[in-house]
Amino acid sequence: MNIIINGGTRGIGKEVTLHMAEDINNKILVTGRDEKALKEISSPFTNVHPLRLDISSFDTQSDLFIKAVNSYFKGVDVLINMAGLLIARDFTEITNKEARLIMETNFLGPAAVIRSIKPLMNKGSHIVNISSMGGFQGSSKYKGLSYYSASKAALACLSECLAAEFTDAGISVNCLALGSVQTDMFEEAFPGQKAQVSPKEMAEYISDFAMKGSRFYNGKVLPVAINNP
Repeated sequence: MNIIINGGTRGIGKEVTLHMAEDINNKILVTGRDEKALKEISSPFTNVHPLRLDISSFDTQSDLFIKAVNSYFKGVDVLINMAGLLIARDFTEITNKEARLIMETNFLGPAAVIRSIKPLMNKGSHIVNISSMGGFQGSSKYKGLSYYSASKAALACLSECLAAEFTDAGISVNCLALGSVQTDMFEEAFPGQKAQVSPKEMAEYISDFAMKGSRFYNGKVLPVAINNP
């Protein structure tokens, strides 16, 4: 499988990259902002190719991204949009600059990535967008996470829309709304609380879903949570 993992150098994304790289039949392009982390995660593997990419300013790097994809792959089978940014702050205190950065990272950037590589995706391919229970309609909401939750809700709705748009191309699009996972982001949002799921455990689920989930789901926003938060 030819796989792109956006935001695969820390937290759950890192664990997804490591888990999927264990299968030598997988060829992975992993992106992230931290060049050192990219080198560390890719160096033990011959089937993992690193690409420094800031998803929040994708428009300025799109040509470089497409060039890298074309150099590594003849086509793309799986795209996992893992990149995310959380700034925990009350709605009235967050700045416009911070709000835009959250939306660029969590929604507009992943959308632009999908738009740019859609022509390169094979029939039967699968796009998996990683959202949050904070962006899942009807779920509990929390103080300080308004823009984060709204950006993840937008990504979830986009997934439903693209599943309809990409039907003729044979591309499946699904969204996983993750609940509590013991990551740095979770600890920032909910100081002192402990999640029941580790990044490695969630990564195994996401990896399996990315490879097999399109057989059973398309255009779905699926909650993956024991509790919330």
